[in-house]
Amino acid sequence: KEIFPFTWFLNVIHDKFRKGKINFESTLELLTKFDIPFDYVHVKYIFKASDSLKSGTITIEDFRGIYRTIAHRCEIHDLFKTQSPNHKLLPLSNLVQFLRKEQFQPEVDEVVAAQLIAKFEPIEEAKKNSQMTFEGFLRYMTSEECMVFKSEHKTVYQDMTRPLCEYFISSSHNTYLISDQLIGPSHLWGYASALMKGCRCLEIDCWDGPNNDPVVYHGHTLTSKISFKTVIQVISKYAFLVSDYPLILSLENHCSPKQQEVMADYLTNILGDMLVKSAIDDIMPTELPSPESLKFKIMIKNKKIGTLEETLARKGTDSHGQTGEFEEEETSDEELDDNPSHPKQPLLKKRRKIKIALALSELVIYTKSRKFVSFEDSREKQFFYENNSIGELKARKLAKLAANEFVQHTVRFLTRIYPKGTRANSSNYNPQEFWNVGCQIVALNFQTAGLQMDLQTGKFLDNGGSGYLLKPEYLRNRDTQFTPHAISANCQPVLLTIKLISGHQLPPSSLSRSNKADPLVLVEIYGVPEDHAKQQSCVVKGNALSPRWNETFTFNIQVPELALVRFVVEDQLSLTSNDFLGQYTLPLLSMNKGYRQVPLFSKLGVNLRPASLFVHIWYFNQ
Repeated sequence: KEIFPFTWFLNVIHDKFRKGKINFESTLELLTKFDIPFDYVHVKYIFKASDSLKSGTITIEDFRGIYRTIAHRCEIHDLFKTQSPNHKLLPLSNLVQFLRKEQFQPEVDEVVAAQLIAKFEPIEEAKKNSQMTFEGFLRYMTSEECMVFKSEHKTVYQDMTRPLCEYFISSSHNTYLISDQLIGPSHLWGYASALMKGCRCLEIDCWDGPNNDPVVYHGHTLTSKISFKTVIQVISKYAFLVSDYPLILSLENHCSPKQQEVMADYLTNILGDMLVKSAIDDIMPTELPSPESLKFKIMIKNKKIGTLEETLARKGTDSHGQTGEFEEEETSDEELDDNPSHPKQPLLKKRRKIKIALALSELVIYTKSRKFVSFEDSREKQFFYENNSIGELKARKLAKLAANEFVQHTVRFLTRIYPKGTRANSSNYNPQEFWNVGCQIVALNFQTAGLQMDLQTGKFLDNGGSGYLLKPEYLRNRDTQFTPHAISANCQPVLLTIKLISGHQLPPSSLSRSNKADPLVLVEIYGVPEDHAKQQSCVVKGNALSPRWNETFTFNIQVPELALVRFVVEDQLSLTSNDFLGQYTLPLLSMNKGYRQVPLFSKLGVNLRPASLFVHIWYFNQ
């Protein structure tokens, strides 16, 4: 069946077939010339199947077959025919109607539709007549214009003038590690990589090094050491390449006062004007500043001597050589289990003395670390510029037993969650349970691929990948009664319907010697406990190139603002074992409605283009 004007096709490929046949490299060049995205493995196997004489070359008819196999999408052709009066051309008025009704773009007019024809229609005659052929329609439907992620969410669109505690902040744990927690290497790439992924809170474990030069590594382990100075140099270089919004350096500081002074000098001299060294206009604030007011600024998160008022009063005086000391209750048994930097020992209720160099303390302005005691203690004694770090085990108990108190705490104070120390292989906890109670700095091991990092990456795609997401109103309101375990009347439930239509050029199974797979798709919802859900498609046997499912999944989502949708494609190896092929995760409210392409990414987060799913999305408030 012909799907494009033959003369146009011949004009494009004429030169290549002057000698009658072409080889594999020329086939790839031609597909590129047609602007057809292709997977090398799929084209290779289709070419081999077309080369019946095993000569390494194919005829023009063979090439047309390859083009049709790769480019012709039956499911999109069927859709085109439902919109085209004569099944051959789509007039401008019909395109407008399709965009409004099927793609849920009510604001579209003929001017916008004409621009799409000009952009995607390859055949001049159709373009002149303000029409779209199937060729143009196909190019439009497989373009960025029809991706599932809303284009308007690819830029910063949220209010960035609220206090810092009102945002989720993309955060990394043990950022210097690129492998496990015990013997793996520490590497500067850990910092560069996290920053290039939009991370806005980095962790730096600082220890005394030789020649009065601090080092960064995972204390009491065999992980390798890197220079604190070079870490700050790399951070200075990469800090604002992806996001303009403030960066927090979370110091786990084990250095002597003497080397803390060296740290302070490095931070001041290397970061320069980027470093926050005082409150805005040197005036004592009454609340945390906003991301907007701290653009291109770097904050130090560390323990601090005294109050912010005292720091501002000392501004301009020389702090070198001065040391402060304060007592803190010994770490609890549970927190010891959370952090392997502290050797495991019996629970002893005693206090320890901590020495802080005043020069480093003075650099802590809006992010003073304060030991978490209880929600009541924080309400009575904690300053707005103080934050807490809570291990995942303790945080999980608090989220289960005192969810609303936890939410009210995070309304007021920046709260950091970190993985338990027994995660020696750098595995991650599920961040969703802590986002659900409003925790802003939910720190993950960015070097470890898997579901947890998929959720992290998917969530922070939103708001232009800036690393800052404005929390829902019920996680910001001081009078909030919200708890993720009992949904309040303030939430507006959503009915989500996803029709899984087809897949295109899916990655072949890593265990297959051909381009075959037995693919299935899982659609997963992550959010408050009541919204967690998973539905699975049937298996399509032996087809990774163009599997068709035509299955519909429906989800009732109680708290849409916190919900993430994850598409996972697997190859069924047996009734009990599947091989991961690709995934894509995004916030529910960042999903476009209508016919959409879902891109697929590898375990390591690499775009597997042109591998994709073709779906129809529909959701509305109930």
